[in-house]
Amino acid sequence: MKGCKEVPAEKMPGNVIEMIGRQWMLVTAGDGEKCNTMTASWGGIGFIWGRPAATVYIRPQRYTREFVDAEQRLTLSFMDERYRKALAYCGAHSGRTEDKIAAAGLTVARTPDGTPCIGDAALVLECRKMYRDRFGPAEFLDNGLVDEWYPEKDFHYVYICAIEKVYVRE
Repeated sequence: MKGCKEVPAEKMPGNVIEMIGRQWMLVTAGDGEKCNTMTASWGGIGFIWGRPAATVYIRPQRYTREFVDAEQRLTLSFMDERYRKALAYCGAHSGRTEDKIAAAGLTVARTPDGTPCIGDAALVLECRKMYRDRFGPAEFLDNGLVDEWYPEKDFHYVYICAIEKVYVRE
């Protein structure tokens, strides 16, 4: 990726709670010809199964989920504050009906391994899916969460992904 350097995952800059929950991230997946991205404010970064990992949550109706399910890898792109409107756009529009990446004023780039990401990102995590599951009503210990967050019963898919490479804008 032009203008980026690879760093070890344990040297990744930033406060991930702030980065995901308040600044948001773009989840991007696709093949060599087509990709899609979505804005996410739910997720996590930590350590599981002997490696750095990211957890991504995607509702079943999201178009990006089709791309995530079809590919082995995905990227998480973190943007500077100046891209806030672009992130809001990507969160409010579907790639099913338009090229929302272009409409948001963003560009698609590829990691050296060919995984699509957002070229304008300050930080990109290239991830390989290891596990997928789906939230279900029976597993909630706090039933109020189901009422609050899932009135449509459209429970998120949960993806646990190995963080294989971390790219930081120079």
